[in-house]
Amino acid sequence: MLKSKTFVKKTRSGGVMKVVREHYLRDDIWCGSEVCTECKQESTVLQKDACMESSLCSYPHYLVPDTNVVLHQIDILEDPVICNVIILQTVLQEVRHRSAPVYKRLKDIIHEKEKHFYTFTNEHHRDTFIEREPGESANDRNDRAIRVAVKWYSQHLKTFESDTDGLKVVLLTNDQGNKQKAQDNGLLVYKCEEYVKSLIANPELVDRLALSSDDKSEITSSKVLFPEHFPLSRIQTGIKSGSFLQGTFRASRDNYLEATVFVQGEGEDSTEVLIQGLQNLNRAVHQDVVAVQLLPRSEWVAPSSVVLQDEGTGKDDEDAEEEEGNLRTAAAEAARKPTGKVVGVIKRNWRPFCGMLNVSQIKESTRHLFTPADRRIPRIRIETRQASTLAGQRIMVAIDGWPKDSRYPNGHFVRSLGGAGEKETEEEVLLLEHDVPHQAFSQAVLSFLPKMPWAITPEDMMKREDLRPLTVCSVDPPGCTDIDDALHCRELENGNLEVGVHIADVSHFIRPGNALDKEAANRGTTVYLCGKRIDMVPELLSSNLCSLRSNVDRLAFSCIWEINHKAEILKTRFTKSVINSKASLTYAEAQMRIDDTNKNDDITKSLRGLNKLAKILKRQRIEKGALTLSSLEVRFHMDSETHDPIDLQTKELMETNSMVEEFMLLANISVAQKIYDEFPECALLRKHPAPPPSNYDILIKAAKSKEVEVHTDSAKALADSLDAAKVDGFPYFNTLLRILATRCMMQAVYFCSGMDSDFHHYGLASPIYTHFTSPIRRYADIIVHRLLAVAIGADTTYPDLMDKHKQSALCNNLNYRHKMSQYAQRASVAFHTQLFFKSRGILNEEGFILFVRKNAIIVLIPKFGLEGTVFFDSKDKVSPNIVFEEEGPTLSVEQHKFHIFDKVKVTISLDDSNIQHQKIRMALIEPVVRKTKTELLTVKKNKTPKKQQKLC
Repeated sequence: MLKSKTFVKKTRSGGVMKVVREHYLRDDIWCGSEVCTECKQESTVLQKDACMESSLCSYPHYLVPDTNVVLHQIDILEDPVICNVIILQTVLQEVRHRSAPVYKRLKDIIHEKEKHFYTFTNEHHRDTFIEREPGESANDRNDRAIRVAVKWYSQHLKTFESDTDGLKVVLLTNDQGNKQKAQDNGLLVYKCEEYVKSLIANPELVDRLALSSDDKSEITSSKVLFPEHFPLSRIQTGIKSGSFLQGTFRASRDNYLEATVFVQGEGEDSTEVLIQGLQNLNRAVHQDVVAVQLLPRSEWVAPSSVVLQDEGTGKDDEDAEEEEGNLRTAAAEAARKPTGKVVGVIKRNWRPFCGMLNVSQIKESTRHLFTPADRRIPRIRIETRQASTLAGQRIMVAIDGWPKDSRYPNGHFVRSLGGAGEKETEEEVLLLEHDVPHQAFSQAVLSFLPKMPWAITPEDMMKREDLRPLTVCSVDPPGCTDIDDALHCRELENGNLEVGVHIADVSHFIRPGNALDKEAANRGTTVYLCGKRIDMVPELLSSNLCSLRSNVDRLAFSCIWEINHKAEILKTRFTKSVINSKASLTYAEAQMRIDDTNKNDDITKSLRGLNKLAKILKRQRIEKGALTLSSLEVRFHMDSETHDPIDLQTKELMETNSMVEEFMLLANISVAQKIYDEFPECALLRKHPAPPPSNYDILIKAAKSKEVEVHTDSAKALADSLDAAKVDGFPYFNTLLRILATRCMMQAVYFCSGMDSDFHHYGLASPIYTHFTSPIRRYADIIVHRLLAVAIGADTTYPDLMDKHKQSALCNNLNYRHKMSQYAQRASVAFHTQLFFKSRGILNEEGFILFVRKNAIIVLIPKFGLEGTVFFDSKDKVSPNIVFEEEGPTLSVEQHKFHIFDKVKVTISLDDSNIQHQKIRMALIEPVVRKTKTELLTVKKNKTPKKQQKLC
């Protein structure tokens, strides 16, 4: 059967176009049930014995949820108890249009065979398709379509009643009008909450119910606490006229009454609007896209230096108002910034949040406050009957809504992650909070892996250069199994040297557009935690087939130069190759070979040649203005049984670290130039923007305090200043200055050449740069491999590779994943540092002041690469006399004056009184300052994984 719909629409040019849409109806669409003998089904999904133990439905039954049940109760549908569910096409299409995340989760459930979720295409079935009636809204038409489909299913399955033991179809809806009409039609219908509460097998499932509007009205106060959000139509008009601004809401970690809204402008014309006070924050949550209205200039304020944590229980609105007054008083004299108020939320960016339950003091109460691990997220009020079980556990909670008469948003329990403080639980929290994809690879992804046993075929050999006779070796950190790169160096007959960088040919195994490729693109990068690695690609590739292990044939992408003894490049060529690494060395092993004068084998000769050239290349780079900065990288020594840290040391870099780095940089620069020459519009490159001059203020002041001058006019001027910076009797000064200079830098980012004009890499002093050398652990490198392969005729192109807009969108995801991976790595180091100090008790260590604040000093402990804060003010005691001088900057506490880079001695211990936010506590021993009070501090670390440097 064919239905057609005709309508006219206006074109952009002002004309009128007639549109005819044809809609095909069929009578051979399966019902998907095992009991059916009428539908000629090749396979079935819905079980004959569909028993979910329910006090409402004691008979076998299938569930049909409507659109709103799917949108708001997806956590319920994901539970293993809920199975044999019919998802109508009408519902699936509505969910797809209204929420992409819920749609993805629903599709994942449908693909789980053990859940028995069946998609019924009711919109194309002859007996279930309905036309929209005159005057009927689209929503009412869809509700009617759902009821018609449920009625058809009920009648269809009734014909097999003798075989089914009374199998029925149950409609789940929270819409009272829809429920009433369904009952009038003789359908079996329940509210989702009614049905879930009736389940005998899993009474805890009630806790996962998202609150309905009736529930929300029950737990809110009669007092209106927040202004009404403007409707979207008014917001759009306001943004268009310029009376409102649209931006991303960024809550403060330190002050629950303060946030900023980042408003993206053209080019560098972006602004930040300061928001202060509960009413002005107006229920926005971190990362929401909001509309803000600027306040009159007379009401503009400055960011507050006051630290305010929302303690939740026991804090009423008067307390919050008093704190707002203090906050404004503290900020009154400082420089004012554009200040505004949130008038509406354009897009919510809510996700399930990790944290802990604050059990209510009221006996038998089911309403409790949940405290998220991320301080930028407000507390969430949830209902649960499992409070005693969940106390002391890390749990996940989702927000359902935030009414204007509720102090906190309302939400529901999603799942428990395990006991707080347990290593596995905290690692799970760390990955979830930093949005690191870490689930096991799906069967769809694994299906694209090569079948084992795998071997290089004659066809592969015909397309590649055979470099197996070369003395190739790899040099990596100890324990490295994902070996991306290998090197060789040999003397040519003409007296010049041939140097090769050989990179794992991952793009041979990961073809564009398949499930494996999409998963790698989404993950973006391998994440290195302490003692754990979250792979970007399955282990078969990362640690085996792609890894350039010694004494096995491997596919590679080679960059080969002819270089003279002055390290001048004479020729460059790129080729797909087959190599056989002669040795997999650690940095220490390679260094020992180079230094051992008794060794003179081919591998050692190759290493010495590479090392000699690397020193010249590094000198040339530094002469051009490349920066040599510093950040303390630590290594944990783990107990072989408990895997807890038993020792903590800063890593020592050897010549071989620099040797490998120089040739990786050279390969990346050579490849960047090649792909840009071939594809000027769609080359994936990496740039490092020059910092704004104000970033260097602290560096210049710090150097000046030791009577050292630092020039920041250019990277070359800065590099020269850092090289010349020395203080007699203070050998560590230069390292401290370089650590401080690193903090002044901008973040390096990926970009598409056709979407940007500034390619310069500030830190490397290179006009062009990319990432080519680590495709096992970075997806950017896979794209660069594909571009280079097309450039040399070794592979074919595909549309997305040449689409600069898609490349740019990909770069945005890669930059996000790279940033979150760095944060996750630092959080992992912080957690393991806490574990280390938990078993060590109190330690006394020497350190240096890295920053001076108005009421505190920030101290760096070089031995542990640890950073922490010693505060001098106190709420519960009389504070010492404190004088802060911005010019220095210096901090005078009683009779002692503190400067940047001063040497101090502190005690270090772990404070675990708050199990969710454990902190390292530092206390000043020397110099002795009377009335000193030590506050808690958060461990700050900068851990850089293998060859993944901030600037590169």
